[in-house]
Amino acid sequence: MPKPTDIRVREAAVYFLPISFRVPLKFGPETVTSAVCLRVRVRVEDGQGRQAEGWGETPLSVSWVWPSTLSVTERARRMEAFSVRVAKLLVDSGLQGHPMELGHDFQHQHLLPALEATNAEAGGAPMPYLGALVAFSAFDIAVHDAFGKLLERDVYTTYNAEFMSRDLSAYVQAEEGSGIDFSGRYPADYLIADAPQTLPVWHLVGGVDTLEASDLTGSEPNDGYPVLLDDWIKRDGLKCLKVKLRGTDAAWDYERMQRVGRIGFANGVRWLSADFNCTVKDPAYVNEIMDRLLSDEPEIYARTLYVEQPFPYDLEANQIDVRSVSARKPLFLDESAHDWEFVRLGRRLGWSGVALKTCKTQTGALLSLCWAKAHGMPLMVQDLTNPMLAMIPHVKLAAHAGTIQGVECNAMQFYPEASLAEEQVHPGLFNRRDGVIDLSSVKGSGFGYRIDEIRRELPPEAVVA
Repeated sequence: MPKPTDIRVREAAVYFLPISFRVPLKFGPETVTSAVCLRVRVRVEDGQGRQAEGWGETPLSVSWVWPSTLSVTERARRMEAFSVRVAKLLVDSGLQGHPMELGHDFQHQHLLPALEATNAEAGGAPMPYLGALVAFSAFDIAVHDAFGKLLERDVYTTYNAEFMSRDLSAYVQAEEGSGIDFSGRYPADYLIADAPQTLPVWHLVGGVDTLEASDLTGSEPNDGYPVLLDDWIKRDGLKCLKVKLRGTDAAWDYERMQRVGRIGFANGVRWLSADFNCTVKDPAYVNEIMDRLLSDEPEIYARTLYVEQPFPYDLEANQIDVRSVSARKPLFLDESAHDWEFVRLGRRLGWSGVALKTCKTQTGALLSLCWAKAHGMPLMVQDLTNPMLAMIPHVKLAAHAGTIQGVECNAMQFYPEASLAEEQVHPGLFNRRDGVIDLSSVKGSGFGYRIDEIRRELPPEAVVA
């Protein structure tokens, strides 16, 4: 039954915020030096005519969402154009309900047809569904924020029967024979209600990052921020390092884990993770690296908490049995985990857990979280190098999810100056100290952005639908 708090989107505005990296970031085969953030403002209205504004944001990280031989410029242009299309579709859709219902229904009724139409018009290499999902995520986040604003409460207090017309059984299906029943269950049943105010933070060691003085080339920035890995560790008190690997050069990958581990442990680091970014085709590749670490570097092996997404992200087209990898180390889906159905497929193939990302929508992240937790799969919340507003829903999800170890936050490594306006209001989010981030400044309605206090000049709106 409809709720009096049900909303519909009356207006959507789009902004594009360009960002330059201070140092390059390697995504699989591509090295990235700039990005565009999609920022969205929506205006929603309930059945009583009350209105509120909400905000959402995500980097349009084309190298991550859309591996291709097309230029970065062309892929970015098409993702930006698709974002404008989504703004108009969302308003014209007339969908009503709780943000979970709006987000779910838009994805299932409108997103894929819009992507197919866009690809048909463009011709050539099609934009993948993950690209469409990332573009829509900013709108979805904004709708969740607006709903909380309308009710003058934290949006995480609305994921329950009081505000949602549909329980989880309307969205997700339990694995056959599991004995799990989602009837009468809501996202709130799987979330940490009393979320922690601090979280351990993961630092990203990129594939082209400088580790030691011997790696310096003279092209490094002299901007007051660290360059060498041990300087980052000492400055921020880091305890967790995520290591980007190539997945195509086993000797290089092994040496990278070895070097990062030795530098990290000498400076107080406790945990590592290994991220292959979808480049591996055969489980034997990962197994051989893990087995060699176990034999020759047992401490590095023991402190490697999990392995992230070695295999191609199109899980349906690449149904690889990965049990031999997950028998050695917990194996987490990332790029492949578009939604709970892909999480289910991953579990059947032997994946251990799920790395959630708000850039795949707040709605989808919560549904994947609920399905994974119900089926005993551990969680992480991973970064898309989220700056500015994008940081806040990201860390709130991690705080409420109950991850195996904190949250990844690396915007302060690659473009710290981009978030200076937000940092004035939320200093503990954009400065990692003693190995943690501090969420205590995030408070108030919606996602707790406190956007009226953030002094950021926005570019002209690309569209108002």
